[in-house]
Amino acid sequence: MQKRTEQGSLSASLHDQPFNPAYICYMPEAAAFIDRIKSAYTKEELPAKTLLVREGASARKLYYIDKGCCRCWFNNDGTDVTFQFLFEGSFASSLETMTSGAPSWYSIETLEPTVAYSVPIERFRNAQENNPLAKASYLQYIEQGLMHFQQLFVAHIKDSPEKRYRELLANHPEIIRRIPQHYIASFLGITSVSLSRIRNRK
Repeated sequence: MQKRTEQGSLSASLHDQPFNPAYICYMPEAAAFIDRIKSAYTKEELPAKTLLVREGASARKLYYIDKGCCRCWFNNDGTDVTFQFLFEGSFASSLETMTSGAPSWYSIETLEPTVAYSVPIERFRNAQENNPLAKASYLQYIEQGLMHFQQLFVAHIKDSPEKRYRELLANHPEIIRRIPQHYIASFLGITSVSLSRIRNRK
């Protein structure tokens, strides 16, 4: 893995990404930064179905996912709505808590046995203020996340569920392999029965 230690090269790696509405956020390839995370944060081995963030409560930690995957979801009149998957190289926490101290709008849970490195949010904030490179790297990760959420928003408006599924299958087979079908259906905004019909079409 090539190290990227300069802010300019990190920023360029973000803007070189092609338009892809199914793209899942990840940490830019900054090997030195990730090594610092692993040396400074607390390693946690988490079983599947572990709740990292609870909707309506303030998050306590920021997690860096080293192995495993999670889903982000919220409750809509008694129905869980999945809106994002987090894989290796992603951060997991509540953006609301991290930016303003507000309760989280959503929950995050592990879908597989997961190895993560965690840090209390307040400690993370202090570290960002004292380390300009770390702060720049994380802000660029947030920038990337905003870009992809915008792409997902546009795709949900202009593309059919079948087209979004086909793009997901072509561009992100890891989601099809690792995520249960009912969560993929929720992510696409359709029922599991509708997803089965789409999958059976040639």
